[in-house]
Formats: sequence, structure tokens, C-alpha cells
Amino acid sequence: MRKYKVVVYAISKNESKFVNRWVDSMSEADSIYVLDTGSKDDTVKMLKKRKVNVTKKIIEPFRFDVARNMSLSLIPKDTDICVCTDLDEVLLPGWRDTLEDIWDKNTTRLAYNYNWLIENGIPKVNFYTEKIHTRDYKWTHPVHEVLTYIGNKKEVKKTTDKITLNHYPDKTKSRSSYLSLLELSVKEDPNDDRNMHYLGREYMYYGKWNKSIDTLIKHLKLPSAKWKDERCASMRFIARDYQALGRIDEARMWLSKAISEAPYLRDAYVEMALLEYKENNLDKVKENCFKALQIKTHEKTYINEIFSWDHTIYDLISICYFYENRVNDAIYYINKALEISPDNERLLKNKEVFNEYLKTL
Repeated sequence: MRKYKVVVYAISKNESKFVNRWVDSMSEADSIYVLDTGSKDDTVKMLKKRKVNVTKKIIEPFRFDVARNMSLSLIPKDTDICVCTDLDEVLLPGWRDTLEDIWDKNTTRLAYNYNWLIENGIPKVNFYTEKIHTRDYKWTHPVHEVLTYIGNKKEVKKTTDKITLNHYPDKTKSRSSYLSLLELSVKEDPNDDRNMHYLGREYMYYGKWNKSIDTLIKHLKLPSAKWKDERCASMRFIARDYQALGRIDEARMWLSKAISEAPYLRDAYVEMALLEYKENNLDKVKENCFKALQIKTHEKTYINEIFSWDHTIYDLISICYFYENRVNDAIYYINKALEISPDNERLLKNKEVFNEYLKTL
């Protein structure tokens, strides 16, 4: 006997390649509702064939919060637990039983394990997401939308690692609308530190270096911008902007600030090592790499960079030692890099070069 009525809801547009996999993973719910915002492929037809409740609605101008709220409004009023996912995501089997075990009458929202980026079956970016909730919420912000609590009772959040959502994005889809939506979001709420950070990052992605610097500095000056991980990231992104502008001293200064802001994160140390590598300061490369390696805890946050936890650190150290003619040390660290990325062709080639050179000594 089920204790709760659990309903999955989502928005879709041209997701036919994901429909069957998604429905299979969501089928533990009592029902599934989808708002389709203008698919030109077989998404709607396929969803209906799988007995999904589908409503079609063109939203102009498009906003993610409006679409999410409209999809949320489709689900039955007597729903106890709402589960919001996207069609390029998969909940691992058994999630419903686990959810019922964790949930109680006071719970309003659940944070659970989210593998946002998976490569070769290995999670590369992992953090908690919080899109399982009661009906006492609404979505806010045009993009990078978040749930805002609007209930009358006390908000009660729980966290679990026993439910996992995997993300398998369609890399062919454009994210060109994100910049304008982020600009709108910041215009609507200029004191929202999260979206100010996202906007500065987006300007960086688009190569708008000076706009990125100005926006990220605005983020750092906001009274609400207190999360050190995100502040550190803004500082790292400012450093990237300055590097792109050829202003290396300023880039180095901002990376130093980033290290001071969050010395418990590897990311700023590794970015400093990468900068010093470009500047051929091998001692500084090694110094920052070894400091990064002293950090053993991988924080569960979207802020973490892949290069801080893949082969990059060992790769950089191996190259430094090779140029210093410490070939045995170079081989040791290239082997450490290959333990993480055994099929990396460049690493394999470097190892071959190191071994051949060793024979000449």
C-alpha cells in the first residue's frame, strides 16, 4: 500500500530521442504530466503512446519559470509529492520506494544525488538537486529557475544520497537563449546573487570579457553573495577574462584572491597552475599542483571543475619534471595520470616519449 501520491512533471521540446528512456525511469510514479512547448518532432506522439498526460502550449516570450509553473499546474490537486525532471534525465530504479521511506508528513522538499555530467559511465560533475517537493512551491527566474516556497507551514527539507538522477544532455541543442534570459533575470532582480554570477559566467562563455568582469565584480559586491565556493568561482572567471585580454598580472591577482576565498577547494590552485604553465613558470606549476593534491575532499557542488579531479594535475607535474630532466619522476606522475585516464592518447604518447628519453640517459 502506497503512502503518498507521487506525480512526475516536466516540460519538453523536441525530445523524441529521450522519450522512451525517460518514461521507463519515471514509470514508478503514479502518473506523468508533460507540458510540450512546441515540439516539431515526434515527442508528443511518443509520449501519448506511452500513456503520458501531455498538454501543448507555446509560450511567447519563452521563460523557463513560466513553463515549469504551467507544467506544475497540470498535475492533480491531491498530489502529495511532485517530482520535476527533464526528459534528458534518468532516475535510477527503486527511487519511488526510497522516496516513500524518506518522506514524512512534515517534509516539503528533498535534495538528492544529481550526476550532471557523466563521461564513459563515470560521473564527472555531481551535486545535490532539489526538485522533489510538495505543491507549496512556485518556480522563479526566467532561466536557471529555482523553486520558491509559498506554503503556510514551516519549510522542511531533507537530503539523501539514496536517490540518484543522471543527466544525459543533448549536446546538439542550442543554449543561445540563456544569455538574454539571464539579462532579463538580473534586470528583474538585480540583488539576486546567483543569477548575477550566472550572467557573468555566460558573458565569459560568449567572449564578452569586459562585461563578464564588470558583472562578476557586481556579484562579489552584493551583500547576499556569501557562499565562498561561488565567490571563488567568480574570481576564477574574472581571472580567465583577464587572461583572454592578455593581462596576466591581473589574472594572477584574481586567482590569488580565489585561493584565499576558498582554500579548501582545488579549483583555484589548478587554474593558477594552468596559468603558470602557459607562462613557463614550472616551479609555480608544481607548487600549486601539490597544494591542490593536499585537498582530498571533493565538495558536492556544481562549482567544482572537472580538471581539478581528472588527470590534469598529475599531467602537469609530469611535464614539469620532464623539462627539469627528472625523467623517473615524470614517468611516475604520467602513470598516475593514466590511472585516471587510461585511454588518453596524449598521455600515452607522453609516456612513450618519457620512456624513450630515459633510455638515452
